[in-house]
Amino acid sequence: MKGIDAAALKPGLWSRIAQSRYFVYVLISPLFLVLLAYVIFPLYKTFVQSVVDQDGNVTFANYLKFFGEGNTTNTEALVNSVLISVVSVITCAIVGVTMAFLLERYDFPGRKILSVLVLVPMALPPLIGSLSFMFLYGESGIFPRLFQSLFDLPEVPFALRGIWGVIVVHTFTMYTYFYLSASAAIKDLDPSLEEAATSLGAGRFRIWTKVILPMLTPAMVASSLLVFMISMASYTAPLMFGVERTMTMQIYLSRTNGNLDMAATQSTILSIVSIAFLIIMKWYQGRKNYQNQSKGLGVHRTEVRSPLMKYVSMFLSVIGVIVLLLPILVIALISFSVDGKWTVQIIPTDYTLQHYVDLFTDPMTWRPIWNSIKMSTAAVIGNVLFGVAAAYAMVRLNFKGKTLMDILIMVPWALPGTVVAVNLIAAFSTPSVFSFNQVLIGTFWILPLAYFVRQLPLVFRNTAASLMQMDQSIEDAARSLGANWWYAFRRVVLPITFSGIMAGTLLAFVQGIGEFVASILIYNVHTMPLSVAIWQKMYAFKFGTACAYGVLQVALIIIVLFVSQKITGGKASTM
Repeated sequence: MKGIDAAALKPGLWSRIAQSRYFVYVLISPLFLVLLAYVIFPLYKTFVQSVVDQDGNVTFANYLKFFGEGNTTNTEALVNSVLISVVSVITCAIVGVTMAFLLERYDFPGRKILSVLVLVPMALPPLIGSLSFMFLYGESGIFPRLFQSLFDLPEVPFALRGIWGVIVVHTFTMYTYFYLSASAAIKDLDPSLEEAATSLGAGRFRIWTKVILPMLTPAMVASSLLVFMISMASYTAPLMFGVERTMTMQIYLSRTNGNLDMAATQSTILSIVSIAFLIIMKWYQGRKNYQNQSKGLGVHRTEVRSPLMKYVSMFLSVIGVIVLLLPILVIALISFSVDGKWTVQIIPTDYTLQHYVDLFTDPMTWRPIWNSIKMSTAAVIGNVLFGVAAAYAMVRLNFKGKTLMDILIMVPWALPGTVVAVNLIAAFSTPSVFSFNQVLIGTFWILPLAYFVRQLPLVFRNTAASLMQMDQSIEDAARSLGANWWYAFRRVVLPITFSGIMAGTLLAFVQGIGEFVASILIYNVHTMPLSVAIWQKMYAFKFGTACAYGVLQVALIIIVLFVSQKITGGKASTM
C-alpha cells in the first residue's frame, strides 16, 4: 500500500460498504446488541431469579406466594398501583384537555399569563413536586395549619393523605403531558368539521364525543401511556402520603429487607402489567384512521364578550396563577429557612443564605450535584450515539427484525424505574459478558447505565420525529451527487435533524439529573446523586438544605426546557 494516500481510499471504502445489501445489518447490529445486553438480558435475569430457587430448581413458589390467599399485601399493592395509575390518567386527561381547549379556543383576560404558567409543573421533578405538596397540603402543611390557627381548631381541618393524596399530586404534576399533546392537536382541528356536524343537527355534547375527542385520540393515547407509566413508577408520592401498598413501595421494601426473590417476582409482574397496557393502548390507537382529510384552516380563538364571564375568567385566572406557582414558591421559601427551626409554625420564622453558599463551597454538599452531572452526562453520550442510530435505522432503513427493534426500544419506556433497577441488580451483581466480566453493582457505572436505559426513548423519539419531517429526497440528492453515506449523513442529515437530537439530549440530561426511583435502589455512598441527597436531607429534617437542592434542580430544568423550546420552536417531545 506504499505510495497510496490512505485518505483517498476512505470515500471509496465507505461507498462500497454503504452500497452492500448487508450494510444495514452492519449499522443495526450494535443497536441490537446494546438492547439485548441492557434491556432484555436484565429482564431475563430478573425473571430467572423469580422462578429459580437456591438449589437451581425451577419453581413458581414466589408467584403462588404473591397471589396466595394468606398474603394479600402484594395483590392489594398491585390493585392499588393499577387503580392509582388508571385514575391518574383520567384526572390528568380531564384537567389537561380542558385547559388545552380553554386556552386554545377562547380568548379571555388572563389567558396569556395562564398559557405560560400552565407548563410550570413540568419544572418540578417528581420528588420535588411531592415535597412541595406535602409542605403545602400535608397533615403538617402550611394551609392545614393556617386554617387550624385561624379557626382555633384542635386538629387540622383537612390534609392530603392516602391514595387520593397521591392522585392529586399526580394530577397536578402530570396533566401537562395531556395539555401539550391536546393543545397541539386542537390547533390543527378544522372548524369546518364542527360546522358540518352542527348543520346536521348535532348538539355540543355529540360534537365533542363524535368529532373532537376522536380527532384527539392519537394525542390522548400517547399521553395516557406516559402518565400510566409514570404513575406505575411513582415512589415518592406514595411514600410521602402513607400509601405503602403499591408495587414500587413493595419492591423497595423487599429489596431493602434482603428478599431479592420476591423483589424479582414483583418486578416481573409489574413489567407484565406495564407492557400489557402499552400494547393495549397501541392496539386501540391503530384500530381507526384519525387523520384529518379536510383542507380547512385551524381553529381561531373566540373572544369572551359577556361582562360577567370576563370577571369570572379574570378571577379564575388569578386563582389558577396562584395554584400553579405555589409549589415552586414554597420550595423557594423553605430553601432559605434555617434547618431544624421550622417545627410547629405555619411558615418558617428563621432564614439564612447559607444553604446556597454551601451548594458551591462545601465539598460534601457539592458532591451529589457533581455526581449527578457526571453520571447524567455519561448516560446522555450513550443515548445520543445509540438513540440517533436507532432512529435513523427505524425511519430510513428496511431490514428484517425491524418490528422487534421497535418493541425493544419501547420496552424501557414501559418499565418503571424500580423495575429497571431490580433488573440491573439481577443482571450485573455477578460478572457477565455484557459487563466485560466485571461486577457493576456498587460501581460508578451502574447509575449511568440505569439512566441510559431509562432515557434512550427520549433521544430516539425526538430524533425520529425530526427524521420523519425531513424530505428523504434531500439525502438522496447528496448521494446522487457523489457523496458517500457517511458524508451525506454527517453533512446533510445531522444538521437538519440537529434540533430534534438536541431537544432529546437536553431532556434526557435533565431527566437523569432528577432521576430518583431507580437511583434509590442502586446508589452507594460514593455515587450518591442529587435526588437521593434531597431525600436524605428531608429524612434528617434538614428542610432548608433539601429545598435549596430542589431549587437548583428546578432552575436547571427550567433552563433546559426553555433552551429546548427555543431550539425546536416548541416541538420538543417529552416522550
